[in-house]
Amino acid sequence: MAIGTRNVSEALPFRGGGGVEFGYPEGFTLLDMVPDEMKPFIHSHWSKFPPVNPMWHYLLGVIFLFLGFFSIIGNGMVIYLFSCKKNLRSPANMFVVNLAFSDVMMMISQFPMYVYNCFNGGFWALGPLACQIHAFGGALFGLCSLMTLAAVGYDRYCVIVKAFDGGHISATKAFFIILLCWAYATGVSIPPFLGWNSYVPEGILTSCSFDYMSRDWGTRSFGLFLFIMCYCFPLTIIIFVYSQIVGAIRAHEKALREQAKKMNVENLRSNADANKQSAEVRIAKVAVSNVFLWLLTWTPYAAVVMMGLFGDQDKMTPLVSALPGLIAKTASVYNPMMYAISHPKFRLALQEVWPWFCVHEKKDDDSKSTKTENEK
Repeated sequence: MAIGTRNVSEALPFRGGGGVEFGYPEGFTLLDMVPDEMKPFIHSHWSKFPPVNPMWHYLLGVIFLFLGFFSIIGNGMVIYLFSCKKNLRSPANMFVVNLAFSDVMMMISQFPMYVYNCFNGGFWALGPLACQIHAFGGALFGLCSLMTLAAVGYDRYCVIVKAFDGGHISATKAFFIILLCWAYATGVSIPPFLGWNSYVPEGILTSCSFDYMSRDWGTRSFGLFLFIMCYCFPLTIIIFVYSQIVGAIRAHEKALREQAKKMNVENLRSNADANKQSAEVRIAKVAVSNVFLWLLTWTPYAAVVMMGLFGDQDKMTPLVSALPGLIAKTASVYNPMMYAISHPKFRLALQEVWPWFCVHEKKDDDSKSTKTENEK
């Protein structure tokens, strides 16, 4: 099959001086692998590199296949449980479900095309339009997930820090914040269609994303805009709300210990209050863990973008560019796992709907007190 100006049949295998050798001919570049219709969209930087070992395409394709499977299953479970269990339909869980929806849509828009390209020669074989759709889907749904994580942190901040100020978020306010997350993600993802930057193949050329290799001011200015809006801004929100949460919990615990000491008692809390506080602390810890994972997931990609725009591009090999994007997409897998494992109400719902799922969550013994209050 002819690919561009070279023939892939030359490449693997080809006959060298003493016999059959497996590899690429001398001078064969990454750009020679792609169809002619895609070459105008690919930055000339990638023509400096030979094609990567085909093993990488198969390995990354298999990894992405597993990521897609587990993302769809995990996020689908969260959405299904929310839809069938009324006790899960709280304002806080609206953010969790929106996160699950954006994560599953991100993976649906990404992994079929990526896997197809990995197993179909290791280059973008679906044309320019599909490349733009692929890149736009990753940008829109990925950024919405980022902003939803910030919204989850803000909700926890309202519950734990602003609890006594009536800071709980209503369903209407939660819905408005979710709409704001989608509007924000859309606003950042649309400019490449309007001429400010563009969506192009990246790395090993099996996926598409923003152009972060061109050095003109339009590309660089959008890269800075992207870095600030998609990384710095949500990170600032997350650091603020969770530092406030940790500070509030520590201050509350300190006040209780001092008061107990004055009253010569070991603990001021009743069992119910102690359990409630323990649950709040556990949720805060899980949320902080999610943020830490988010940093590990998205920081490499942010670093690659900034290196491509302002750093030493000689260090930007195809694999260096491709792997951070793959790492970033793992967020759609671990988000539902973290919430399903850690959130008591979701665990109870899992236990009731799928008893075979090996989830063992104790129900809060508050039915009696609730019943008594109702009878009064």
